[in-house]
Amino acid sequence: MSETPLADAVERFLSDPGTPFTTPGHKRSPEIIDPLLARDLPLFAGADDMQLSGGYLQSAEALAARLWGADHVRFSVNGSSHGNHALLWGMCRPGERVAVSRNLHKSLLVGMILGGIEPVWIFPEVDPVTGLALGYPQDEIEHALEQEVSALFLVNPTYVGVMTPLAPVVDAAHARGIPVAVDQAWGGHLGLDPRLPPHALGEGADALVLSVHKTLTGFTQSALIAWRDGLIDAATMEAAFELGHTTSPSGSILGSIDASRALMEDRGVEVVGRALELATWVRAQLGAIPGVEVFTGGLGYPADPLKLVVVLTGSGADGFLVDDDLIAAGVRVEMADRDVLIPLLTVADTRESVERLVEVFVRTIEQHRGELLRGVSSAAVWGLRPEVAMAPREAYFADHERVSHTAAVGRVSAETVAPYPPGIPAICPGEVITAELMDALRAEAAAGTRIAYCADPSLDTVAVVAP
Repeated sequence: MSETPLADAVERFLSDPGTPFTTPGHKRSPEIIDPLLARDLPLFAGADDMQLSGGYLQSAEALAARLWGADHVRFSVNGSSHGNHALLWGMCRPGERVAVSRNLHKSLLVGMILGGIEPVWIFPEVDPVTGLALGYPQDEIEHALEQEVSALFLVNPTYVGVMTPLAPVVDAAHARGIPVAVDQAWGGHLGLDPRLPPHALGEGADALVLSVHKTLTGFTQSALIAWRDGLIDAATMEAAFELGHTTSPSGSILGSIDASRALMEDRGVEVVGRALELATWVRAQLGAIPGVEVFTGGLGYPADPLKLVVVLTGSGADGFLVDDDLIAAGVRVEMADRDVLIPLLTVADTRESVERLVEVFVRTIEQHRGELLRGVSSAAVWGLRPEVAMAPREAYFADHERVSHTAAVGRVSAETVAPYPPGIPAICPGEVITAELMDALRAEAAAGTRIAYCADPSLDTVAVVAP
């Protein structure tokens, strides 16, 4: 069995915490806490002492570096958002430019605003049938690399599981001396079994960030970043990591990363093999429902074999109503909009869990069949190309005013607008708001999609840069 130095340290502390005069304030007191808090402990003066003299975190990170084939790994309790910030600030300085996926996570946009870094957008191809974002064309990447950028940052796999082969991308960037980082938040399992596609480092990228809590088995908020020496300076990256990390990291969350890594090292073949078999079975069952399509990529871009993306368009069923019925039956999916549902399948699923999903899904679709007129889905919004008027940081910190949605057309946005999940910005600060985009987003809001990161989620009003 693989050693788990940090997870073991957590267990030792919880079995004999002594008489603590440190945080957390509840001190796991049996007179005060409930089971929710019983496993809460800090890293400092908890799993290790204030000087980290036990070296448990460092040992656990070294074991993870070995598994992912990296020179360095850092564990984060701030999710992949923190990892994205660290990688961005570790590769780029204020005033520099980064070639970055347009269907990026909001955290990368925040990192650019805080760091004064300007994007050179790389637009994914869009599936003409579903409106879902696909992979990144090589010529699009080549064009972005010619724009005096300091780094290339891609999301791979995308939120809907689509993958871009990275080897030619990495070759093109490295030929220009440009490091490649990958937001692999939704692909923590990749590369950990020969039946899965390789992870980003396995395809030659210089760095990756992944969410251990999304498709692996860490506590919520657990993530890691991994990088190789060469085009990335280790000292600069360490400083960037510490800049955005909390000074009060949870020992429980960090220990769960260590335990998750050990699980994949010891039983990865077993649990991944089971998950792959279940994914194949679910696709066949759901794909047999008339009018339902299980999305598996398109235009030559493959998909993560564990990702389930269910397109309802042909059934006429409203995804929001389907989701309501699923929740009522005790089945919760990762994402639902009018046309698409994403039930997240992981290494923790069983035959019983997926059979329940299929049973309820089939029944619910039949109850909601209709002739729903399909417009532009929130996913299709991601493919609309913006007109950039100013840098995101400049627009965000500029004087602004709030105007009606009609008056906002043609103005420069001062805020971020993103259908959620997955939190991919449809409008970024500094971009000109078009009528097409505003109409599509307002239609999504009216249909029930959560519009996030803006002050008025109905989009009746929008913050724009003052004249």
